[in-house]
Amino acid sequence: MRIPTALILIACLVLASCQTMSKEECAVADWRVIGEQDGANGYAPQDRFASHVKACTKAGVTADQTLWYQGYQQGLPRYCTPLNGLSVGSQGKAYANVCPLELEPGFREGYDLGRLQHQKKSQLGSLQSRIRGIEQDIRDDETLISAGTDDRRTIERRIDDNRWKIRDLERDMGRLQSDLRRIERDMDDFRYSYAPVSQ
Repeated sequence: MRIPTALILIACLVLASCQTMSKEECAVADWRVIGEQDGANGYAPQDRFASHVKACTKAGVTADQTLWYQGYQQGLPRYCTPLNGLSVGSQGKAYANVCPLELEPGFREGYDLGRLQHQKKSQLGSLQSRIRGIEQDIRDDETLISAGTDDRRTIERRIDDNRWKIRDLERDMGRLQSDLRRIERDMDDFRYSYAPVSQ
């Protein structure tokens, strides 16, 4: 069986995207700087360093865990800010529980608030998608009626039921939109409370 060229290319791209570093990057790596970048991005340390080791072993380069970890600790405070927590949460990104104890509460407060906004937006999107699907069902049924179907009464009842479903979903959307507005006001207050004080 021949595998299409496009599938081979996609597989190569997927495998390449799993590599944290290229051979060239491994050869000139400043492990302290790489660690600092990884810390500033909030990566789980064990997984991230193991990925570097795997990538660079193939290139014949030994990763320096001591330097990397020193850099990682320097980078973490840039990640573990309340405002970054808000940003990470609102993008729906996972948090790897990497923040030091003294920075965890502020980051977590922002993260949880941003995550809540992301969840509400996802729920709204899901409801909108369901409504679009039901509206399409109604259009399909209306086409059947226009075509002169024998089962007109059953289809009309189904259309009525679907219109009621849409009304219920729109009520749910209204509640979610109200929740979302409140959460976004809380986010604005949160940003204001952590905004840098101008001198």
